[in-house]
Amino acid sequence: MIKVGIVGGAGYTAGELIRLIVNHSKIELDFVYSTSNAGNYIYQVHQDLLGALDLKFSNKVNTNVDVLFLCLGHGNSKKFLETNFFSKNTKIIDLSNDFRLEADAVFQGREFVYGIPESKKSEIENAQNIANPGCFATTIQLALLPLANASKINSSVHINATTGSTGAGVSPMATTHFSWRDNNFSVYKAFTHQHLGEIGESIIGLQKDFSQELFFIPNRGNFSRGIFASIYLKFDESIEKAYKLFEDFYKEAEFTHISKTPIHLKQVVNTNNCFLHLEKHGDMLLITSVIDNLLKGASGQAIQNMNLLFGFNQTEGLKLKANSF
Repeated sequence: MIKVGIVGGAGYTAGELIRLIVNHSKIELDFVYSTSNAGNYIYQVHQDLLGALDLKFSNKVNTNVDVLFLCLGHGNSKKFLETNFFSKNTKIIDLSNDFRLEADAVFQGREFVYGIPESKKSEIENAQNIANPGCFATTIQLALLPLANASKINSSVHINATTGSTGAGVSPMATTHFSWRDNNFSVYKAFTHQHLGEIGESIIGLQKDFSQELFFIPNRGNFSRGIFASIYLKFDESIEKAYKLFEDFYKEAEFTHISKTPIHLKQVVNTNNCFLHLEKHGDMLLITSVIDNLLKGASGQAIQNMNLLFGFNQTEGLKLKANSF
């Protein structure tokens, strides 16, 4: 069995990660590190795990685990690794943005591969450490990578995407508590969101001459989980050509699926899937993309990457079903 450790165990992404690990046939949870909850049972924080897991949070780590998941706030993964030294054989999957950009990909002699399986499967399979993509970045990249692969992003790209409240993390803030979020809608970080950098680098990885602008408007939705993105750009060819590009690019993808009918969020919530739909309006191509921000946008994709690192089937532990009503 593969021994797994989690650092930063009390948050939403860690909770999802623990649920997936408990139901994964090839791995064993060795420790869950949380200084604020050390000594408490995990089910006291992640209450749905009552009866599924009899393990306490720890303030100590096993530096020889086979794989370490870092579920820490942005900037904290580097700080943690500066004071906690793991075996060279320990594979690290980081869910923050600390190592996603090429300029940050090497740290303390460890090289982090950007973990988007749909375009970097072989690199992930041969990697030691993974920088797990951001949730908005995953939703948007999966809508654009087939076009980049065919060098078809030749105009500015306009993106409007809405995320659920879990995207902001478990710590309460003025814009996450129920009375503010319910029956409400707002824009934040317009044109400046931190995920733009990783999106741009992924596009350039496939379309070397890419120099177009990405205009991104992120929104806060009044639901708890999921991301719905609407993306449009100029595309001079037919809708049939567009669908062929997407279908060819994702023909071997385990979790990314192309729909010929309009999509909605409930189709993917509680799954590791991304659904995509295309429409042509004049010379504009509209792409809609939906994921669960906590699964395909975080913990589910992290498990998918772990499966690739260890030679497991990508779907191991991830055969989840949406609740469509």
